[in-house]
Amino acid sequence: MLILSPSVLLSTTADGYVAYDVHLDRLYRLNPTAALVVELCDGTRDLEGLERDLEAVVGDDWPQWRDWLATAVRDCLVYEAMPVDVSPVSACDPTELATHADRLQRRDRVLAAFVCQQRASQLAPDDPDVSLRLGELAHIVGRRDDARSAYQHYLSRCPDDAEVAHLMTALSDEAPPLRVSNRCIEQLYGRFAGFYDENMLGELGYCAPERLHRVATSALGARTGLGVLDLGCGTGLNGSRWRDQAVHLTGLDLSEPMIAKARARGVYDRLDTAEITTWLDNASERFDVIVACDTLIYFGDLTQVVRPARRRLTVGGVLAFSLERGECDTYRLSDSGRFTHHPDYVSSVVSAAKLTLVSLDETVVRYEYGQPVVGLLAVCRRPETALDVA
Repeated sequence: MLILSPSVLLSTTADGYVAYDVHLDRLYRLNPTAALVVELCDGTRDLEGLERDLEAVVGDDWPQWRDWLATAVRDCLVYEAMPVDVSPVSACDPTELATHADRLQRRDRVLAAFVCQQRASQLAPDDPDVSLRLGELAHIVGRRDDARSAYQHYLSRCPDDAEVAHLMTALSDEAPPLRVSNRCIEQLYGRFAGFYDENMLGELGYCAPERLHRVATSALGARTGLGVLDLGCGTGLNGSRWRDQAVHLTGLDLSEPMIAKARARGVYDRLDTAEITTWLDNASERFDVIVACDTLIYFGDLTQVVRPARRRLTVGGVLAFSLERGECDTYRLSDSGRFTHHPDYVSSVVSAAKLTLVSLDETVVRYEYGQPVVGLLAVCRRPETALDVA
């Protein structure tokens, strides 16, 4: 009798199954026919019975599938009798499976990790942490429906999680908000602050601060003694590049834990914890340079920041910011929960704010799940003859 290995977990896909053998740490991708073959290996059929039941599906191709089955037996995906030395995955508890999923993710085995976490969630449906991790892994491997379902299940038990609520919006294909909520940003970076630098510089190859500084400095020429405002300063990775050129360096961020990290870095003359559009509207001082590195990715409508920032620039002052490049005509809330922007839209916002677009460059700003994130680096100047705009 043919039987699927008791250590194999199955997960359906759009075109078959993914099978992960917990015992052998081996992942199989099965097309629809292979998925059916595996389903029928339930311990009630021998090779003859399997051929009979599959005749209508495989027809004259049975010899090919018989060979495939022989390979599956050799690879221990399928056994000809119940093995006695293989622990059944049904005996695993959800904590054990979730821990194994974490280990797999750390090795970049995210699809296998998802399959393990999916079974853990089935075994512990009332554990919100298990549902949250399932949503995160489904999100990473691009299984949007599974991510939505897991996040929704999590939110039914933890409704105050603004970060996950925002991800649900991003995954729902509804009309996006104009910007990410303050509460979401506070929760996200309150959690992220403790390992932000290590994660961004070490794991993600974050190079946006360096590249944004380079293009902005090119527009400024040899100017020094600058008044610089760093919008969304975070831990100070961006601000530290401006210290030598700045006579006064101000940092602004919504997250108090991130501001605490920036303060410890010791490069800013002033640090404020505030929402940036409100701060810009209420400020009276002017700056020679305003920079926003990986800050406007949380705004869809860029006018919210570009116009009030322009009012805070000195004549001839420079506004420089980074974005993630988008393909739609204006902006879009991506599945990541961040906004992407089209270059033409950026140009139109800058022009409408009566700023001169000095440069708009495309470049890789970091990596995410091993893939390059293509960004936009915009440098704008307040012309000497332009009137202030509201």
